[in-house]
This record gives sequence, structure tokens and C-alpha cells, in this order.
Amino acid sequence: MRRPLAALAASALLPALALVASASTASSASGPDADRAAPVVRTDSGLVQGVTTDRADRFLGLPYAAPPVRDLRFAPPAAPSSWKGVREADQQSPACLQFQPSGIREEQAVSEDCLYLDVYRPSGTKPGARLPVLVWFHGGANTQGTGVIYGGGSMAAKSDVIVVTVNYRLGALGFLAHPALSEQTPGGSGNYARMDQVASLKWVQDNITRFGGDTGNVTIAGQSAGGGAVCDLMAMPSARGLFDKAAVQSSQCLQSQSTLAAGEQSGVGYAEAVGCTDEATVVACLRKAWPGTLIAHQGEYLGGSKVGGSVLPKTFRQALADGTWNAVPVLTGNTRSENRLASEALADLTPEGFAEQVREDYGDRADRVLELYPLADFDNPWDALTQIRTDVQRACTNQQAAQLISAKAPVYRYEFDDPTSPTLYGFAIPGKDMSNAHSAELAYLFDFALGEKPLTARQEKLADQMIAYWGAFAHSGAPKAKGEPAWPRYTEAADWPVMQLRTAGASKVISSYSADHHCDFWLS
Repeated sequence: MRRPLAALAASALLPALALVASASTASSASGPDADRAAPVVRTDSGLVQGVTTDRADRFLGLPYAAPPVRDLRFAPPAAPSSWKGVREADQQSPACLQFQPSGIREEQAVSEDCLYLDVYRPSGTKPGARLPVLVWFHGGANTQGTGVIYGGGSMAAKSDVIVVTVNYRLGALGFLAHPALSEQTPGGSGNYARMDQVASLKWVQDNITRFGGDTGNVTIAGQSAGGGAVCDLMAMPSARGLFDKAAVQSSQCLQSQSTLAAGEQSGVGYAEAVGCTDEATVVACLRKAWPGTLIAHQGEYLGGSKVGGSVLPKTFRQALADGTWNAVPVLTGNTRSENRLASEALADLTPEGFAEQVREDYGDRADRVLELYPLADFDNPWDALTQIRTDVQRACTNQQAAQLISAKAPVYRYEFDDPTSPTLYGFAIPGKDMSNAHSAELAYLFDFALGEKPLTARQEKLADQMIAYWGAFAHSGAPKAKGEPAWPRYTEAADWPVMQLRTAGASKVISSYSADHHCDFWLS
């Protein structure tokens, strides 16, 4: 039987990130990789029938929690219902409710009924195979995105791993805190998305063995906001024992976070903006509010996870310092020029405007910044400013977190540096180099194209190398891939080595990362 979709919010659309890729990942059984014998697996909720190709078996749209609607809106995830017969797992679920007004190309199904995951395994994997498992949490600023666009078939087939991609609640539905909600939510409100992610990891523990996975060898991984989720999960008591390794991509674990108390205060204002002003009925009102109304006021609450209560009692930094974190090996890194993606407003920056912006941003440190980033070293002022912001906001903060973690657990660090890489959904600024921007590495790890251009043959070779490294990390906790350059552990004794990932067989270990990004200055 096929799962009926819940009513969709007609006004909610996915960003172009999802739209470009959805067709390639959702296609299941047509073309040269057509269905052979459809695999059937028994989960705790019932039998599921996936689709198989030459490379990978895919089980799509598997519920790991009940639909978070009506009384389950703004509530911890509940167990999914069971079913009789065989459930067809050949179609992906809607994305979680979201709205992104720019870059829309077409409508894509979104729904509050969205707590589903997809499982990819090497074709023909048997229940006793005990393959390592990689669970992927997507990015999107905690307000957009979806797990369904990250096809895991290539990674599964090439690295002999099982890949699980997860949807979780977004925006206010995933992160709203309110005093009245906290009274009804064990551990406090504001972290429903994190509770979803824990529920998905528990589903993996309960079910993945029957797909051929090893519950004692689970890697959690994520990029951008998904990387932030991985950081939180490493600090959450409820996630202890649910994973064994972690990969944090284009994010870092030391960012400031809202407290539960501040989130609750902000949530009161949000509820009032939505029209829920009666303290006695505010929870019922929020649970009945029209989805479009909730999204329309999304900028009126403190987003992201909330620190306080039992779900996330401490920041990652605090948990790392006092030894209460979930200690696991960590793979982490960035793209070389992250902030090129979010800087279109500065495209026409002049040399005079560059100096003015630097002085506005960095005050009494501006003269030194201008010395470290002379315009003669860059193609244009925009390129210089985006590199400054990459270094201070991402590159050096990731380094700081990696060095702190390295004193407690094995760390492996990378820098993605392909000067020909495609950009997120083909975004371009005329006359500007958009390579190595935020999210550029994702097209090399998953089965989707971030832009109009597919990967070239040289880029495909880099993709194979990266998949080999990530797969080796999932297998053993160290990215030791056969036939690839050795990737050493990130330690001070080894001069803080970073694997620089490049095309044409040029990937190499560098010790100049800190100097390249002026991290001694930014972290002083």
C-alpha cells in the first residue's frame, strides 16, 4: 500500500536547492537501472518494499515518527503507526513545511506530515551484512531544505555503507519556544527538530540491522545547519549511544546559541503575532493556526536550538570542557571561499567601498585587516571582502573548534578547494568567481546537481576520492582510503595537517591552513 499524503500548505514552496535536484533523486525504477527483484524488509512498523538498481537498493519515505500535526504540533515526536501488508517505499516524502520566496522555479510538495527518512544500501545487501551506517542531516538555516534531495546511492555503492537521509521539522515548527509549550514538553520547548533527529537515530538503532546495517557503527553527518545539528547531538544526553562518529561540514560547534529562557520570551511575541494572545488557550491556538500564518511570522522568534532544559542542557563547548559530551571521532572542514554564496548585495563594491566596509565591520582592527588582505591579492574588492568574511566567520572558527576537540578525540580536517566547482542551484554573479562557495562540496558526495552544469570528468574523480574518504571514515573512524593520499589525524604534534581536496589528483595535505586564512589574527 502507498502512504496517502497529508493536506499540503498551498502557499509553501521549496527553495531552488530542492527543485533542481528532486527529479534525479526521486526517480526510482526507470531507464537502464530498472527494477529487478524489489527488496522487502520488515521494520518495527511493518513490511516495506523498496526499489533496486544495478548499484543500490532504495527504501524511500519510511516513517520514523507519527505525523507532527494537530496535538503533535509543537510536541515531541511520537512513534509511527504500524500497517498491515507491504508498504511501497518507492516515493519520497514531502519536505517539511517551509517557504522561500526567492529563486522559485516550480512547486514542490511540502507538508507538516514530513517525518520520514530514506535508506540507501548497496544492491543486494543482506540482513546480516553489518555495514556501517551514515545518517545525513541536511542544511538550510534551520528554516528550509529537505533530506530527499541527497541521494545516497552512489555513496552506498562505492563505499559499501548504508546511507540514511532524514527530514526534520523546520522553522517555528521545529524551534519555537514558549512558556506554555515548555509546561507540556518534557525537557522544555524550542528543540522539536533536535528531538526529531534523536527519534530518527533511535529508528536506525531499532531497524537498520534488518537492512544490513550495523547499529554499533553509525556516523552522523551534516552540512551547514545540519552540521550544527551534529554539534548539538554530540552535546545531548538523549543522543548518547546512538552514534559512533560525527562529520561536521561547513559549520562549527562553538557558535552562540539562544537560551531556553530567551527563546520562551521571544516565543510569547511570536504567538501574539500569530494571533494567540490568551494565555489559557495559547497552546491550542498555536496548534490550530493556519500553516501559512506560522510561516509568515517566522522572523519574529529566536531560531535555532535552545540551550537549557534536559534536551540540550549545555552548549557543545560546555559539554566538551566538562567531559559530558558524546565523545566520538570527528571529520570536519569547510569550502575555501564559503561566503561567496551570501554576498550578492556587495557585487558592485568599489575599492573605496571595500575600505569603508572593512572599517565599519572591524573598527580599530581595520587597518590590520586591510594590511592582511591587500586588494592587489584579489580579482576585485568583492572577492577580498568575501574572503575576509569566510575566514573570520567560518574558516577560523572551524579551526578553533577542531583544535579543542582534538584534545579529546581523533579529528580529521579538510578544505574543499576546486576552483571550477558548481554553485548552489547554479547561482551566479556576473563577473564574479563563485567557486568553492558554501555548499559546493555537496554535489561531490551525493546524487544531485547543485547547478545547471553536471560534474566534469575531473570533478567526478574528485567526487570518487571524497566518497572513498567519507566512506572510510564511516567504516573505521579514520579516512584511510585505499589508493588515496594518506590523511593524517589533526594534531598539534603533526603541525595541524589539513587535507586539501582538489581535482586532477592534486589533493594533498597542507599545514598552511591557519596562515592562509590568517587565523592567528582572527582568533587573537
